[in-house]
Amino acid sequence: MKLLVVGGGGREHAMVVALQKNPRIRELYCAPGNAGIAAGGAKCVDLKATDLDGVINFVTANGIDFVVVAPDDPLAMGMVDALNELGIPAFGPTKAAARIESSKVFSKNLMKRYGIPTAEYKVFSDAAKALAYLNGIGRYPVVVKADGLALGKGVVIAGDCEEACEAVNSIMEDKIFGDSGNEIVIEEFLTGPEVSVLAFCDGETVVPMVSSMDHKRIYDGNEGPNTGGMGTIAPNPHYTPEIARRCMEEIFRPTIKAMKKEGAPFRGCLYFGLMITGDGPKVIEYNCRFGDPEAQVVLPLLETDLLEIMEAICQGRLGELEIRWKDGAAACVIAASGGYPSSYKTGLPIQGLGEDGQVEGATVYHAGTKLADGGFATAGGRVLGVTATAGSLAEALEKAYQGIGKITFPGIHYRNDIGRY
Repeated sequence: MKLLVVGGGGREHAMVVALQKNPRIRELYCAPGNAGIAAGGAKCVDLKATDLDGVINFVTANGIDFVVVAPDDPLAMGMVDALNELGIPAFGPTKAAARIESSKVFSKNLMKRYGIPTAEYKVFSDAAKALAYLNGIGRYPVVVKADGLALGKGVVIAGDCEEACEAVNSIMEDKIFGDSGNEIVIEEFLTGPEVSVLAFCDGETVVPMVSSMDHKRIYDGNEGPNTGGMGTIAPNPHYTPEIARRCMEEIFRPTIKAMKKEGAPFRGCLYFGLMITGDGPKVIEYNCRFGDPEAQVVLPLLETDLLEIMEAICQGRLGELEIRWKDGAAACVIAASGGYPSSYKTGLPIQGLGEDGQVEGATVYHAGTKLADGGFATAGGRVLGVTATAGSLAEALEKAYQGIGKITFPGIHYRNDIGRY
């Protein structure tokens, strides 16, 4: 087989490493990929993940047999639809199904319509009406969300009315996220432990993966601004068997049934962002693809062949598979550029990625790297993720921190408390 993975971050590197275990894959390409993916033997293609025509032309010109579309933007654009029209099987939801992430209004209304537990909310397309509503409510904090995709930055937790109104003006009037802010959702602020659950879905069957916990804040103690994720652990200690049962009955199956009834059956990986509240589990958000860095701790624990699962999903026979997981735990610590998530420098040389810098049981996933002067250099805000698996979470964390401790570049920053929150 010739296989193409669309995307170029740490999530894609984790997916490529998992896919490379399948002996049927003769050639594996990644567009655009990164330096770590290239060093691992995949062929990187100089195409943006959002270059729909470029990807289609490459796939047809090179006889690609199977495509994995990993990021949200090309899924929301309809890349899977375009590939399927050409008869090329592609892992990922259609444009209609990807609305579960690409439109917060769609997903919130879906949950309300089908009785899926989530935070109370209101939708606004008029800034003045949103501001009047905020000035009239008596409870804070509240959550303000841009309707569309915003690089993971379209959510503001506002502690008071002034902050909430500022968020509305920035999103709806100043258009800091462009057309993604034409509509907004204002919802109640939920409290409780957060849980991320990725699930394989083929439109009929849903199979949850190992649960995980993301750490969004930039600094230790869950302080500072939100990021794309500074580290993850799996499984999540708050996700008990009883909570898992309730999620399957109240959230996972109802969501898959709802999407089918809406005429947009979901096939691919559906990410459930959950809050375990005093009233039980509720949905904070859906993503239409593998999370990053959740994929970096979940996929290393997968025993069943990933390509076999993806093909079964495309063929609507997920229910025939027995998906197996390794015992133990996994931990990922992200190395970020100094200044992230605001401004930061790139092109800085990375040391400690040679054989002398590796720790047995740990894997270094590249997120924002490039080749420079015969070595690796930084090329993004989140640069690397060091993932370790072990029999216990404590052991996995120890190995991950040993691994990241051997890596240096100017301004390197990582949290020292992953797994404690």
